[in-house]
Amino acid sequence: MLTSKQRAFLKSEAHTLKPIVQIGKNGLNDQIKTSVRNALDARELIKVTLLQNTDEDIYEVAEILEEEIGCDTVLKIGRILILYKESAKKENRKLSPKVKAINK
Repeated sequence: MLTSKQRAFLKSEAHTLKPIVQIGKNGLNDQIKTSVRNALDARELIKVTLLQNTDEDIYEVAEILEEEIGCDTVLKIGRILILYKESAKKENRKLSPKVKAINK
């Protein structure tokens, strides 16, 4: 679980990010979940966009991804979801040490 300070830090870090994963008319399928998992492993912090042509609900998508991938939802704005998860690969952990260093 993220604290409000950690969340604020991640929000500011995510500000300049471009959405990597887009959920369209095929909805939240396994291919998208794999993309999200891989992107989180590589970057730790990603933006996911729900396109206009999807029937998915942003709250449901966030919940499913949190449960299945074990990521934290930093923020939901409109159709954009910001997700964070510490990378399994040590060499990709650029953000997590900073997040952990933020006083709880």
